[in-house]
Amino acid sequence: MRKTDRIFVAGHRGMVGSAICRALAKAGYENVVTRSHKELDLLDPGAVRDFYVAEKPDVAVIAAARVGGIGANSAANAKFLYENEMIAMNTIWNAAEAGVKRLLFLGSTCIYPRMAPQPIPESALLTSELEKTNEGYALAKISGLKLCEFLRRERGLLYHSLMPTNLYGPGDNYDIVHGHVLPTLIRKFETMKDAVPLWGTGSAIREFLHVDDLASACLFALALENPPDLMNVGSGEEVTIRELAEAVKAATGSSAKIEWDSSKPDGTPRKLCDTSLIRSLGWKPEIGLEQGLEMTVASYRAEVESGTVRL
Repeated sequence: MRKTDRIFVAGHRGMVGSAICRALAKAGYENVVTRSHKELDLLDPGAVRDFYVAEKPDVAVIAAARVGGIGANSAANAKFLYENEMIAMNTIWNAAEAGVKRLLFLGSTCIYPRMAPQPIPESALLTSELEKTNEGYALAKISGLKLCEFLRRERGLLYHSLMPTNLYGPGDNYDIVHGHVLPTLIRKFETMKDAVPLWGTGSAIREFLHVDDLASACLFALALENPPDLMNVGSGEEVTIRELAEAVKAATGSSAKIEWDSSKPDGTPRKLCDTSLIRSLGWKPEIGLEQGLEMTVASYRAEVESGTVRL
């Protein structure tokens, strides 16, 4: 990718897309094209096709998606499947039809089976059943990465994918019902003074990556002349949800009591991605969980103060 390339970032207002835009600007890429949802509906294939034809980007980074935590996913698998499938198909297929030579598609490690080997290698894809609570989202992301793979094989287009682990950082969605676990924890400990109710037993094991580290991985992948079709991106740090809750409690300075509701699901028992492939090529994360939590709590408070927080 050249500094003069015209780069389209889909989903630039989200946590991931905004981090990628920051990283591009910091690295000296000034020709970045963005569109808000009002300006371009990614669910509309005709609108997406017309956008690509008119704007003629050299590179596309697909960071747009409908996302949510375990509660939101399990309650609306159909909507998560439909909207994410449409976003993936429209942005990838129409990019190919319009002659976009390079595209980076961003998914999630939820594409892997519920009982995948740990750490999860890229080769675990489609080897057994998915986690039911987010199956719709996972299926849509699998379709997107496979479309990239097929277009690369059949048309010689440099379309490839990154699958990040659980993400957090500035610009996250702090909606208590629909948000992911870490931003939800931050908001609860910031706003609930006596008791903080949490789903499950806290025994599930997860890995978290600061979104600025993902952005650096995106630029790294786009700089590779012949990247793998699919690479995992993660921190390599494991933590139980119970340990995470205590860490967020400490980072916020809260004195609230944690109350676990074991009638609610824990989700996949353990999910650690194998990042040996991308690390072998020269990338590694820079932001540890403790530092990342401090940064994110500070960002949340600043967003609340400025009235820009997403709830």
